Amino acid sequence: MPNTLVQQKVVKTLASAQVLSGVGTAGTVAAGSLLVASISNSETLAGLAQTSAVLGAAALALPLARITAKGGRRAALSIGYFAGFVGSIFAIWGGSSRNLTLMLIGTFLVGAASAAAYQARFAAIDLATDETRAKQLSFVVWGSTIGAVAGPNLMQPSGNFAESIGLPRLVGPYLISAFTLAAATLVITFFLKPDPYLLANKDISTQNEKGATKKALSHIGSNPTALFAIAAIAIGHLAMVSVMVMTPVHMAHVDVTLTVIGLVISVHVLGMFAFSPIVGSLSDRLGRVRVIQIGLAILLLSAVVSGVARADDAYTLGVGLFLLGLGWSCTLIAGSALLSESVADTFKASSQGASDLVMNLAGAGGGAIAGVIIGTLSYGWLCFSAAVPVTILALLSLKLRAN
Repeated sequence: MPNTLVQQKVVKTLASAQVLSGVGTAGTVAAGSLLVASISNSETLAGLAQTSAVLGAAALALPLARITAKGGRRAALSIGYFAGFVGSIFAIWGGSSRNLTLMLIGTFLVGAASAAAYQARFAAIDLATDETRAKQLSFVVWGSTIGAVAGPNLMQPSGNFAESIGLPRLVGPYLISAFTLAAATLVITFFLKPDPYLLANKDISTQNEKGATKKALSHIGSNPTALFAIAAIAIGHLAMVSVMVMTPVHMAHVDVTLTVIGLVISVHVLGMFAFSPIVGSLSDRLGRVRVIQIGLAILLLSAVVSGVARADDAYTLGVGLFLLGLGWSCTLIAGSALLSESVADTFKASSQGASDLVMNLAGAGGGAIAGVIIGTLSYGWLCFSAAVPVTILALLSLKLRAN
């Protein structure tokens, strides 16, 4: 089968898995924060749910990259999605028994599904040409749109179903994630054939050598373009996670219904994924750095809009979080394409794993600090704080373009 036909099949398979993964994980974002706040009786600890999930994604980033290097994308992605399924079961158990430890183990493992979803974007460009790399990557990211928008809006009906079988309402989204992540595992296992990574790298064996990750990190450290790409991905993710995860808690201050909260998160997720093909095309046309700069500007605008919104102003918060998602999309897609282009082929898998590790650690740190900021100061101060690293990177990007 020619590589172009294989690539089409790969993108369709990955996009299908992303739809299922999006349904499974998007609804757990708001539910996880609210459930942890309920179990712990502390808003300050609410951010632990997303922090745990992001740490789970970070912890799996390099192992999944190593599995990719040795056994291909199919093995790595199916393991990641299956770990998310197991995590959903733990979250249901912890939420039902009001056991914070079990709940956080569950959210940690659900984060593994996110690690798989993030690495799926790189799987989309294993066989892509230079001219279409960002566009192909963006199609897989776009595949998350349907599931990710539907997920938060299923909070209410899934909560009703959970109550009907004697479980807490907020456990409902995890019932959905258990089903959809199991389905995503099956899609990858049976349909991602031939494996795009193994096909693209059949003549390259360097990544299987001992110490490949250390060599990749050394390679990145001596490459300013790769460092900037990773910084763009990580800081965009930090800003997105820190503001997004605390928005449901902020809105809950005025007893906003789960339906309204779900709608706001859905609009945010729409911004993250719906315009991915356009962002990818712009990245191929205008250049990676320019689109990253556009993303950083959008993130700053989001911080202003969200930061001045009242807790009961769902419209303004929706606009702010839509911009937050769109800015994240720009930094993720253009940054990922820039990273893949700026490192040697022998270090691609390890570099991609390192990028996801840094990205998720940044998100975990942002989620943890966000809970402290909103618990001691306010949501407005949280948005201001998220804008600081974005501003610094935007200024540095001007110097990069000048060079």
